Amino acid sequence: MAKVSKNARVAQRAQNKGSGRDFVKVVKSIKDPVSGKYTYKETMVHKDKVKEFFADKK
Repeated sequence: MAKVSKNARVAQRAQNKGSGRDFVKVVKSIKDPVSGKYTYKETMVHKDKVKEFFADKK
């Protein structure tokens, strides 16, 4: 197995910017006010926008 230097990985990360590795799957539970049942909203969000997703009330 070949080793890759840290500098090469950093350069590769910059090259792959915007790739799928920057996204995470988030699941948000939403309670229905009428029935009291929970539904779950699953979506793929950029890792920098996770807090914004959970701050949203909808």
